[in-house]
Amino acid sequence: MMTTVELPLWLFVLIVLFAAVTFASHFLFPSVRWFFRRRLERAVARLNTRLTRPIEPFKLARRYDMIQRLIYDPDVTSAIVAHAQANNVPENVAFEQARRYAREIVPSFSAFAYFSFGTRVARWLATALYDVRTGLNNDQQIQSVDPDATVIFVMNHRSNMDYVLVTYLAARSSALSYAVGEWARVWPLSRLIKSMGAYFIRRRSRGLLYRKVLSRYVQLATQAGVTQAIFPEGGLSVNGRLMPLKMGLLSYVVEGFDPSHRDVVFVPVAINYDRVLEDRVLIAADQRGDRRFGARITVVMAAILRLLLQWVTRRYHKFGVASVVFGPPVSLSALTADHDIDALAHTLRDSIQDVMPVLFVPLLARVFLDADAPLTAAEMEAAARAALPADRGTRPVVVDDSFAAGVEQARDALLRRGVIEAQGHGWQIVDGERPLFEFYANSIDELAAPPRKPENAAAAKS
Repeated sequence: MMTTVELPLWLFVLIVLFAAVTFASHFLFPSVRWFFRRRLERAVARLNTRLTRPIEPFKLARRYDMIQRLIYDPDVTSAIVAHAQANNVPENVAFEQARRYAREIVPSFSAFAYFSFGTRVARWLATALYDVRTGLNNDQQIQSVDPDATVIFVMNHRSNMDYVLVTYLAARSSALSYAVGEWARVWPLSRLIKSMGAYFIRRRSRGLLYRKVLSRYVQLATQAGVTQAIFPEGGLSVNGRLMPLKMGLLSYVVEGFDPSHRDVVFVPVAINYDRVLEDRVLIAADQRGDRRFGARITVVMAAILRLLLQWVTRRYHKFGVASVVFGPPVSLSALTADHDIDALAHTLRDSIQDVMPVLFVPLLARVFLDADAPLTAAEMEAAARAALPADRGTRPVVVDDSFAAGVEQARDALLRRGVIEAQGHGWQIVDGERPLFEFYANSIDELAAPPRKPENAAAAKS
């Protein structure tokens, strides 16, 4: 026992390293994790005192625990058995498939990442690119909702900036859990997005097992009171219009609704821009008849460098106004007992359209499209006043000085883009730019018509 044993130096170092790793994993790391978790819990408790709708424990649960809870859910277990029988595979294979789906869907929310990084970046980016305007009653709409109800923001999808804008504007209310598509699964963007509480959706998947895993996650989150934000159009609008709402996520919420447990309140959100960053990409996709948004990284980097150069040389101009307006909340328990999903989709769509912001660039786009000759400044202002929707939409304040200034600023923005040109004493659309003007005019055109009745429009199903 007391005999001296000689070891090579490399072996001695290896033994010490193994011992250090074992000590750290069994004693040091658990203590450090416990220390930081306790600090995080205290920080979240302080944060919840400032939020209109506190962060629910469901959102703060460990990702591993949520995955286990999801794949062992009775409905998911039944779907696993049915999938195994239908596809003639062992149940353990179907179980692993469900686990992969759950790992793909379930986020790993970090309150630190969301409030210390995400909301600050969102505020900086939104205010750097746009003059952000909100509805006069946005705060009141949120405060009017039952504190115990689950809030789901239902939004039109104009741009990828929608995520940034709504995150920034809702930061005082709660942490939003977004449903995002396949575009957000690119590493390392996927890690950041999951830490912000977003969950991924395969929009083209029709597999029953995947649908069941996704639906149960949405239902568990809804039942736990997690504040969510969804874009039920199913993607970006390629023509500027508000599209029919797809039923996927809405149907999951309605199917899992238990009126005796907790109410679900939908908050319609209308978003509009003087300039959509991806407008030409979307218009090109609409003209091709597909939804391939193949923006090359070189094009994106060139655009960023161009903006930085403009900022350094003091020639930078914001992209105009971005406006976000909340409509009156829609309570699911207040609807008819059968909770007709079609009626709900039509109600939400009309509510979004009813409060759609009417901005000066979309207004001028309609004016220029209707003009059959170059417009002078006076004619432009008069036509813009006449084009204002009568009863619907969130309109600009019609005060002589502010309205005239708004028209002038929108005209100057179109001039800087090179899409209108001077002709004599007036201005007209540059040849080949009519699709761009139609894209912006479409966002407010429907406001001139009365709200659609459910029987006159079929919502797309997914």
